[in-house]
Amino acid sequence: MGLRLHAVPANRGAWWIRAALALWWKRPMAFVGLFMFFLFGVLMLMMLPLVGPLLGLGLVPMLTLGFMIASQSALQGGPVHALQMFEGLRVPDKPRRNAQLMLCAIYALASIGVIELAAWVDEGLFEQLQIAMATPATTSKAVQALLNDPRLANGMVVRLVAATLLSIPFWHAPALVHWGHQGAGQALFSSTMALWRAKGAFALYAFGWAMLSLGMGLLATAAVLLLGSGQWISVLIMPAGLTLSTVFYVSLWFGFADSFGEEVVTPPAQP
Repeated sequence: MGLRLHAVPANRGAWWIRAALALWWKRPMAFVGLFMFFLFGVLMLMMLPLVGPLLGLGLVPMLTLGFMIASQSALQGGPVHALQMFEGLRVPDKPRRNAQLMLCAIYALASIGVIELAAWVDEGLFEQLQIAMATPATTSKAVQALLNDPRLANGMVVRLVAATLLSIPFWHAPALVHWGHQGAGQALFSSTMALWRAKGAFALYAFGWAMLSLGMGLLATAAVLLLGSGQWISVLIMPAGLTLSTVFYVSLWFGFADSFGEEVVTPPAQP
């Protein structure tokens, strides 16, 4: 694949979501199974003492690349399978493997930095909230007191902003190493430049995902009201969240193909 940074019209951001939904619909169980395989693997790693969380965070770049490889394969009529998650680390040439490992290490350490920074800002309230919500004996008044603490809101803002900034250089970086044979530093720079050049498309893309998430939440709430039981909310939210997360990762290929790749998709008709 020849990698050259393309100009991306703003309306492509909405099309990436539509294209991802259409591709996911062709292989729904395969793509969801791929995402669940990754989640299960990370959960197993998290159980390892000391290094488990670091390894789990470090695999996130391989998740994005694995879904890009799977999406490209599905578009070409090929298979979608679990081994595609490790494709970036199974390449024959050592420089590309080392670059991917470097991206994984940088992402893991930066993610730990984000977590520690947010914990410092909210003074550990987010962790206290997680423990309180997981403890059956915790009263609703105690949970509400934690939620009303402004330090928790400040920590959440820090998490959101820092995680967004971290995602920018890593958005295309694993794919640029895999298909473009770029080094880790060059890939991080190229990814940042690509998102800046296509900021209009990515703004519309982010808005589309926000609306989809909001709509899914409203539908779940309406269903709970109709069924008359709050116990159904977790039953409805879990598969909906799993599906949306899977479609999100499927959509990453289309943004990369528009920004760097050859024409593997047909542009939508202009209105």
